[in-house]
Amino acid sequence: MHKGILSIRNGAYLRIFGIVLLIFLYAGCEDVIDVELADEPPRLIVNALMRVDTTQEFIPVKVRVSTTNNFFEEIPVTALDRIVIVIEFEEDGIITAGVSNLAELEPGSGEYFPDPNFSTDQRIPTSAIERDLLYTLIIEHEGNRYAAQTRYVPAVPITGITQGTGTLLNEDETEVIVRFEDDPEAENFYIFDFDFDEYLVTEDEFYQGQEFEFSYFYDRQFESGKNIEISILGADKTFYDYMARLLEQTEDVQNPFQTPAATVRGNVFDITGLDNINIFDNVERPNSFPLGYFAIVQEYKQTLTIE
Repeated sequence: MHKGILSIRNGAYLRIFGIVLLIFLYAGCEDVIDVELADEPPRLIVNALMRVDTTQEFIPVKVRVSTTNNFFEEIPVTALDRIVIVIEFEEDGIITAGVSNLAELEPGSGEYFPDPNFSTDQRIPTSAIERDLLYTLIIEHEGNRYAAQTRYVPAVPITGITQGTGTLLNEDETEVIVRFEDDPEAENFYIFDFDFDEYLVTEDEFYQGQEFEFSYFYDRQFESGKNIEISILGADKTFYDYMARLLEQTEDVQNPFQTPAATVRGNVFDITGLDNINIFDNVERPNSFPLGYFAIVQEYKQTLTIE
């Protein structure tokens, strides 16, 4: 009896030894691969796209601020020391400026709105778009100062949205046909928001002053009765270029361990130590820049109900 048990244990020992030996031999044939992750100081991210509905009394001022972090970690929001929008206009050769002070209404949200607790109304009336005003967003964060400037950009209404029956690449697509009429008085740029974080940029080089119709294809089908909200936004050349580069980069399938070939920079600059915020010059700090964009644009939108 004792011998039988000993025999079984010896057999188990031999099997375990063989497994360990195979693991050792296999591990010895493997190459060690060092994966180098991006390791750089956090960057400020500023999301300050304000979509103006001219039928409303005030511009919907909202600035969301966060910071970058290492791969596979959440991007935390961040508290600011100060954030304001300076509004300038010139009349009879005299420059007048006003300030809208913003505050984080929900602590830890990273979202800033006109401060309701200020002694005066900090909201910006929509009537301000009737004048050619310069808006400067100034942010102070951890001893650094950032700034971005923009002017209001109008858009044109969407004249029609219909559901099509065509396909582009496969049968599981949904076609939407959009029509609008371009403003003939200027060189125009537009950004379309097709809901679900899907965007399209276009310029009027080939349809200036004309009614233009095009198809957009979702790479999926929607259930009947689904509502899709589609918007057209005004844009200047700088905002158009920024969105075009951003869309081009995000369309590429990137390996999560691969650093993107280029970082899409917006119109927010690090102006720490500069004595003139109208001259954004950080040539001595080429790697010191935040991410994101500041724009105030007109928006027209329509809702399409899927049949």
